[in-house]
Amino acid sequence: MSLSNSLANHRLLLYYKGDISALTLFAQHGNGSICFPEPLPALSSALEPEEFVTGKVSIHPAMLVNNINWLLQLDNDLLRAEPEFSEQIDTPGGIITVHMARFMLLDPPHKLMQSRDCRMRTLPELRGRPPAEMELLRRAYVKVMES
Repeated sequence: MSLSNSLANHRLLLYYKGDISALTLFAQHGNGSICFPEPLPALSSALEPEEFVTGKVSIHPAMLVNNINWLLQLDNDLLRAEPEFSEQIDTPGGIITVHMARFMLLDPPHKLMQSRDCRMRTLPELRGRPPAEMELLRRAYVKVMES
């Protein structure tokens, strides 16, 4: 999966949260990464909010969702961008901004994501990911539980 240049410094976390059970699952790509459409580069680290770099031009998370829908061949109404979630990751190639989108379904999309070489995983099942991804998951989980 390749990104257009305008989206190259952006990633998306995909998650599911059950409205009744509060079950929270994160999508994990076949390559192991939780970042879509591509993993974070090696040696990435999460920046603290006070370290965030503010740029002049920012991409709306909906553009990323549209890109992921196209790449994974998902229906356009399946994912909804979470505008309040935006984290920055320091990488050897520069800052990558990570956004989040929620699956708008009653049931977890296990079969759908398996057909795209992805899995839906609980937080404990994702232990052992690189430190930047673990910190992203921690921050994402806090945001999901607060909403």
